[in-house]
Amino acid sequence: MKVIPRLPARDLDQTREFFEKHLLFSTQSRYPDYLVMKKAEVELHFFHFPDLDPLSNYAMIYLRMVEGIDSLYEDFLQREVPIHPNGSLENKPWGMREFAILDPNHTLLTFGQLLD
Repeated sequence: MKVIPRLPARDLDQTREFFEKHLLFSTQSRYPDYLVMKKAEVELHFFHFPDLDPLSNYAMIYLRMVEGIDSLYEDFLQREVPIHPNGSLENKPWGMREFAILDPNHTLLTFGQLLD
């Protein structure tokens, strides 16, 4: 079984550009009202929702990593990927090392790795 999030997007082209440029995803399929993005084993689907109010969007994705979160965070900083203002890399009390970003639709993407 595989879980694939389906997320709202005000502008599919803007969303595609963000995920390609900042997160290095590739476009698998692009239809008039639907977009499929993929990177390694992660697949995200976006449906066109032009009336989405980004400030009312509560969509969130948690991307759990096996290793390499520090390297990924440094890579994002070097490539000027916009880190969420409250989402800097830190150890959390629930045993995860995490950081977060917002996509153009204000979907919160949190990256996490188990602490040793």
